[in-house]
Amino acid sequence: MLHLKPKDAAVQNNPHTTLITQTAPVATNTHGGRAKCLQRLVRLDLPVPRTVALSFDTVHQIAMGELPDVGSVVDQFDRDALLCVRPSSQDADWGGPGAVLNIGMNDARFEGFAKTMGEGPAAALYTRFIQSYAINVARLDPDMFDHVSDEGRAGLEQTLAAYEEETEESFPQHRRVQLAAVLRSMARAWNGTSARLLREAKGAPADAGLGLVVQQMIFGVGAGQCGSGVLQLVDSDTGAPQVTGRYLGQSQGRDALEDREEALYLVRDPRGRSLEEELPEAFETLKSYAQLMRTRLRAEMQVEFAIDDGTVHILDGVRVARSSRAAVRIAVTLAEDGVIPREEALMRVQPRLLTELLHRQIDPTVARDVIGRGIAASPGAATGTLVFDAAAAQAAASRGEPCILVRRETSSEDVRGMHAANGVLTERGGITSHAAVIGRGIGLPCVVGASSLTFNLRDRTLTSKDGRVFGVGDAITLDGSTGQIMAGAATLQEAALDDYFRTLMRWAADSADIGVRANADTPDDAQTARNFDAEGIGLCRTEHMFFDPGRLTVMREMIFANTSDGRRAVLERLLPMQRDDFKQLFGIMRGMPVCIRLFDPPLHEFLPVDRDGQRELAEALGLPRSDVTRRIEAMREYNPMLGLRGVRLGITVPEIYEMQARAIFEATVEVARAGDTVVPEIMIPLVSARREVELVKSAIDAVASSVRSETGIAFDYRLGVMVETPRAALRAAEIAPHCAFLSFGTNDLTQMTYGLSRDDAGRFMSDYVQQGVFDEDPFHTLDHDGVGELLRLGAERGRGAKPDITLSVCGEHGGNPESIAYCRAAGFDYVSCSPFRVPVARLAAAQLAITDRLTPSSL
Repeated sequence: MLHLKPKDAAVQNNPHTTLITQTAPVATNTHGGRAKCLQRLVRLDLPVPRTVALSFDTVHQIAMGELPDVGSVVDQFDRDALLCVRPSSQDADWGGPGAVLNIGMNDARFEGFAKTMGEGPAAALYTRFIQSYAINVARLDPDMFDHVSDEGRAGLEQTLAAYEEETEESFPQHRRVQLAAVLRSMARAWNGTSARLLREAKGAPADAGLGLVVQQMIFGVGAGQCGSGVLQLVDSDTGAPQVTGRYLGQSQGRDALEDREEALYLVRDPRGRSLEEELPEAFETLKSYAQLMRTRLRAEMQVEFAIDDGTVHILDGVRVARSSRAAVRIAVTLAEDGVIPREEALMRVQPRLLTELLHRQIDPTVARDVIGRGIAASPGAATGTLVFDAAAAQAAASRGEPCILVRRETSSEDVRGMHAANGVLTERGGITSHAAVIGRGIGLPCVVGASSLTFNLRDRTLTSKDGRVFGVGDAITLDGSTGQIMAGAATLQEAALDDYFRTLMRWAADSADIGVRANADTPDDAQTARNFDAEGIGLCRTEHMFFDPGRLTVMREMIFANTSDGRRAVLERLLPMQRDDFKQLFGIMRGMPVCIRLFDPPLHEFLPVDRDGQRELAEALGLPRSDVTRRIEAMREYNPMLGLRGVRLGITVPEIYEMQARAIFEATVEVARAGDTVVPEIMIPLVSARREVELVKSAIDAVASSVRSETGIAFDYRLGVMVETPRAALRAAEIAPHCAFLSFGTNDLTQMTYGLSRDDAGRFMSDYVQQGVFDEDPFHTLDHDGVGELLRLGAERGRGAKPDITLSVCGEHGGNPESIAYCRAAGFDYVSCSPFRVPVARLAAAQLAITDRLTPSSL
């Protein structure tokens, strides 16, 4: 173990260049994670080589040209000791410059080591240092050493000659000079533009600091049993208990992981020799060290070690690299073993990792032939052959052929094709466009706004920028998590939902203090939500139920009816279909709340736009095609998203809402007769005035009274408003007394607040974010300053007028962790999101509650 010498005091009293001891002033936020971990290993009395830590401030000063007292650092080590320098960033994921080994090797030491360990190992140490110094410090081209073919002394001489010829100077011989140059090089590399951009992409702040550790070398080469390797106690892919790693004799650093044939396995393995067989005592010692680190450092650690003449030394410890699946299992197992509490296990899993668990992903070892990029609108990966309309997608599905549906942009009539496809690719659209919302709802990988490809829907082709053309039947792969489009069918990894995932979700539900419901439009959606333990349905969009071919024709008949009685007569045929829809939803949710949004879209969306479709409709209705065409033209609106839709349609064509209310109440009665109690929630869309609520409420109350009278069964229901216009938020005090709940539809609310089309914003949104107009895409992360203020005002005014009113968010922001934090702080009761985002939302909600217990949050 480390024993302080008198000379240690000068460094020990300097917090910026400090010898790592059990009590040294070393912290992760001042010296980096590696330095702090080494101190923890020292505190465990593990055989850690002597190490000096340089703080962030010191490294920053080095980058600015001001070196610390390098002599005082070097003096902490024995005169003949070789040194290595390793990066120590605050978060290991942020990376850093590569380690430089064998600092201090020179001509004299080579001759000395040649006598004690042999000329070959000594030459290997020196040659390695010269090449590393040349590439990382002198910034020379690695190719300059390609001609070095000899080994031993001859190879060393060739390497030195190449260095001196290129630099026109002798290789530095003094350890202090070498160390100073290495420190300068690594400090400046951290501040390089490419390094900064790379770590910022991994979430590091722009001013993230770098620490450095200077450590005495354990050679790993020489006489006796010498080598190096890494060991960990779990599998990085699955998180299952398994001793993994490699060991390579006569090696340094992480050479054992370079896929060298002579590397040993750690445990007995039929594929080859193992450390357990060759050095059983060292193997058992390493396992005991790793187990001690797991227990005392409270994490699964990868141990970097070196063996010098049979003696084990611990050089470093880092948290085990892990897949999303392994991250969940490791966190849960540590908690179940009593190493960490459950709340800490929840905090250790990033919500975004669950997205990878819930969907197929592209095998990370597969090469990607990227032909284009778009907006990553719905996570997961999919492969399939190209189809260009919903009918073709359904036909492919009937043949059992996976397909990718390509559209300019999707609409409601494409929903059945989307259900049939493996993935969706659109030329237009943004994060809350139709394709994106439906894709997330049904767990379908989706890339939208792929303007880097040329879409030719007439010829049914896609053309990449490099001129390649892909047509019907050609295979492509979509990565809905990154927005990449690739040629060919890539190998995929299946979703991994196991008992550890379910355990984590159960713990999250126990910790969260804001509810999480699902947006579900079909029985399949509801079942998915139920499987993920959603606390009910927060938004059921009923219009999607009308695009079934068997219902679409009836819907079109209703649209073409000229009188109220005529419309009611047609809707009578839709009533049993809707009643069955709601009955299925109630049955699947088994008494949990189901919030049903009344019909929202403009009626023209149900009418054909092409000539063939109009001709078929004319034949079905027995009307001249010219009459059908004129009627469709007459219904066209300049801006249909702000036109006759939502509550406006419910007031001017009241028969639709009356039919839907009856279907809801009759389904409620049938479920009640079967022994289940349901209190349906009915939501009025696009409200902007109190009088709209009064009119619709009066009509629905009348239907409820009628159904109670006809069936003789009493039931309750809750009526609420979807707040998606700015005026509804501002006038919430007037609206709330007539409602049981206010559910903020942040998709449309964002669209109307910004004056942005959520379907078209993707064309320029990335430019806006890059140039700092918006911090984030407001359709992806809730805008706290504008839309958020409307939410807060609506919540405050609604609660002021009716204290017990329920508040929720049912837009896609409901699945975004940052947006959930805002809603929770604003006092909302629950959020609702796509079924596949429910686990992400629940984990985020749990982490917020846990954090709040430590540090109370504020809006």
